[in-house]
Amino acid sequence: MNIHSLIQLLVVLEECRRPEGVVAELEHAIHAYGFQYYGLLRHLKATEDPISLMFAGHWPEKWPQIYISKKYVLTDPTVRYLAYAQRPFRWRDSLAAFRKDPHYRRMEQMMADAHGHGLRDGYIFPIHGRNGILGTMSVGGTQVDLSPVEISLFDAIARKAFWRLLELKGEMHTLEEVSGIDTRLTRREMEILQYLAEGMTSVEIGKRLKISNHTVDWYMNGLQDKLKARNRQHAVAVAFRHGLLT
Repeated sequence: MNIHSLIQLLVVLEECRRPEGVVAELEHAIHAYGFQYYGLLRHLKATEDPISLMFAGHWPEKWPQIYISKKYVLTDPTVRYLAYAQRPFRWRDSLAAFRKDPHYRRMEQMMADAHGHGLRDGYIFPIHGRNGILGTMSVGGTQVDLSPVEISLFDAIARKAFWRLLELKGEMHTLEEVSGIDTRLTRREMEILQYLAEGMTSVEIGKRLKISNHTVDWYMNGLQDKLKARNRQHAVAVAFRHGLLT
C-alpha cells in the first residue's frame, strides 16, 4: 500500500455502510503497512477496562489479560503521554519523555513485557473532540518507520474510522454534545488543582501530599474529565474561569 492508497481509504471509509466494512478496510490498510496489531478505542482511563472501550482491534494472544491483571494502565507511558500530546507519537518516544519519572523502571518493565509479546514498537494517534481527547488508534508490532506524510494520513484515517463507526452505531451524538463541567471536586482534587496552578509538577505535588506522582496523575485524569479539559494547563484555565481557583 502506498500514500495514494491511504488517501483513497479516506473516501472508502466514508462510503462504508456497515461497521464491519469500516473495520475490514482499516485492518487491510494497517496490515498492508506491516503492522501486526492495532486497537481503535475510546479514551482509556485508569479506572476502566480497555477491552470494553475497544471499537475494533487485534492484539497478541493473552496480552489484553496480562495488561489488565498487572494494572499496566496505571503506568503505561503511552497512556500517560496522551495528557500532553496533541499530535501522533511513537511508543518509544512516550517512554523517553518520562526518563526522570520515579516510576520509569515500572514503565520500562511494561514496555519490555509488551516487546516480549511481539509489541516491539508502534504509533498512537489521539482523536480529539470539543471536550478534549475522545479516543485513540494504536498500531504496532515489528518496527515500521512511517514518513511524516504517512503519519499525517494515518492520523486522518484514525479520526475518520472513529467517527464513522460512531455514526454507524448511532452513538455520535453522545460525544458531540457539549455538556457543562462538573464542579463537584473532592478535597484532594482541589488540593492538586491548587498546587498545579502554582506551577508544581506531579513529582512536587506528590511529595507535598505524601502520595506517589502516579497517584497525582490519576487524580489529574479525573480532573480533566470533570472539567472537560484538553490538558493540565487547560484544566487550570477552566478552574479559574468557573471560580474554582482565585
